[in-house]
Amino acid sequence: MARTNNLYLIIGALLVAVIGLGFYVYREESKPKGVELSIGQDGVKVEQN
Repeated sequence: MARTNNLYLIIGALLVAVIGLGFYVYREESKPKGVELSIGQDGVKVEQN
């Protein structure tokens, strides 16, 4: 019985990891390309993507 529970735990962890990685990749790919300008407490930052 414990072996079956461990198998379900491993499969669940892998599923969560794959979904998380997929979401991360989707978010990175959907970022707009170009110049990013941000104004914060540290001053003005200009980054080129």
